[in-house]
Amino acid sequence: MATSPPYPTYPPAPTGSPAPGGVLRHPHWWQRTWVRYAAPISLLALSGLVILALVRQQTGTEGFLVGLGLAVFPVPLLIAAFRWLDRVEPGPWRNLAFCFAWGACAAALVAIIANSFATHWIAVATADPKGADTLGMTVIAPVVEESAKATAVLLVFLFRRRHFTGIVDGVVTAGVTATGFAFTENILYLGTAFGTDQSDGGHGGIASVTAATFFVRVVMSPFAHPLFTVFTGIGFGISALTAEHRRVRRTLAPLGGLLLAMGMHSLWNGSTSFGDGYGFFAVYGAFMVPMFGLLTWLVISTRQRELRTVRAELPAYVVAGWLTMPEPFVMGSMKARRLARDHARDRLGKAAARTVAEYEAYATSLAFLRHRGRSGRAGADFVVRERELLQELWHRREVARPALAHAGHTLAGAVLWGVPPMYGHGHGYAPGHGPSPVYGHHPSYGAPSHGAPAYGAPVYGAPGYRPPAYDPGPGAGGHAPHPAVPSQYGAPAYGRAPQAYASQGQAAYDPAPQVRVTPTPPSTAAGPPPSA
Repeated sequence: MATSPPYPTYPPAPTGSPAPGGVLRHPHWWQRTWVRYAAPISLLALSGLVILALVRQQTGTEGFLVGLGLAVFPVPLLIAAFRWLDRVEPGPWRNLAFCFAWGACAAALVAIIANSFATHWIAVATADPKGADTLGMTVIAPVVEESAKATAVLLVFLFRRRHFTGIVDGVVTAGVTATGFAFTENILYLGTAFGTDQSDGGHGGIASVTAATFFVRVVMSPFAHPLFTVFTGIGFGISALTAEHRRVRRTLAPLGGLLLAMGMHSLWNGSTSFGDGYGFFAVYGAFMVPMFGLLTWLVISTRQRELRTVRAELPAYVVAGWLTMPEPFVMGSMKARRLARDHARDRLGKAAARTVAEYEAYATSLAFLRHRGRSGRAGADFVVRERELLQELWHRREVARPALAHAGHTLAGAVLWGVPPMYGHGHGYAPGHGPSPVYGHHPSYGAPSHGAPAYGAPVYGAPGYRPPAYDPGPGAGGHAPHPAVPSQYGAPAYGRAPQAYASQGQAAYDPAPQVRVTPTPPSTAAGPPPSA
């Protein structure tokens, strides 16, 4: 089970901005939360009603129902595939729902109106209806449709930036948008084909136009539209991974992806107009299938790289005491994550499994946040965001840590010191049960096939860096600590967690001698602001 986390929000701010006289000014009506949600919902609902009327007018009621029933077949498979790709750091369902609705309603409506108007205008201007249809299919349709679908990716990129952090997010956003667009388009084509069969005397069976259309659009090429638009998503993903000061690359990457999507779409549409019908199969075999395989490999390899990033970034929070020893390994393995959720569900029920899933999602977001910081791409809210994520993890530790420890023990096959006991065993989370392991010298987390890095190898901070001393402040005794020092992407900015490697009669554990650090940290300008 993978769920999208309820992303923590920033502390509430005053509802208005201070006026020169010191009096709070009320926000404008378009800045209110209900307006920002009601506006896109109303737009999509209106677009849906209009597109429903247009498609029903062209296909008839019976044709519309037949097309709807046949077009829905590939949708669950495509959505499930994109959700699988997004399981490392799952985004909110509302983003995917918006993308699908935009593709099925708004983008499809723009495409139908613009394509029909442009093709009719060219036919009247040139007195060549056949040439106008060819030009509309190979030039106008790819430009209009890919631009309409790219608008959804752009909106998510601009207004849901926290959820759009890399190539996988771009692929998922673009793919779900294109799936919605293809769904509406398939209803139109299949409904029209059914109407053609009815007008020809009701011929059915495998030789019917409806069967042929279903085979080509649903069986052979359900991935066509997602494949085109994914190039746009990759462009936006590259832009998300690029530092803000590299503005040329951040701008050209989405435009390049959009142009590539238009080119692939044009080649696909034009394949039916040459080679006496064999051009379609030539393009399908020579371009579409290899490109689909290449993109599949790229996305899966990117997904694996994200898991390696999680394993490389989280050990810093083990040193600071926020996470336990097996957690970086467990978070970097989808199999271990699933095992932890299953263990929590078996012992404590579905609510516990959801808590573990949320813990995994927050830890992944924390790893990506730290990675962006060390790459010079952190925003001004780095310290605030880090603190929020750490607090969310701390609130869920009682349920999540035993399940994660179980998964680490099960897959690694080694006894790890300093991890919480399983459900129903041991003495809870009190510190000091057994000697604390030396960071970087504990037993390996399993075979190399798991991809677990050797602790001590991850590189954090500047040369000579030493983590801050344990300073629980007033919140000692199980509460999250207060900020200690700014991290500069070395030690976590939020200080060390309470009960970290220390127990009654023991000095606080100081891992500095075992931490191996070699790289130069990001410049001070790229670092986060100092903690309060």
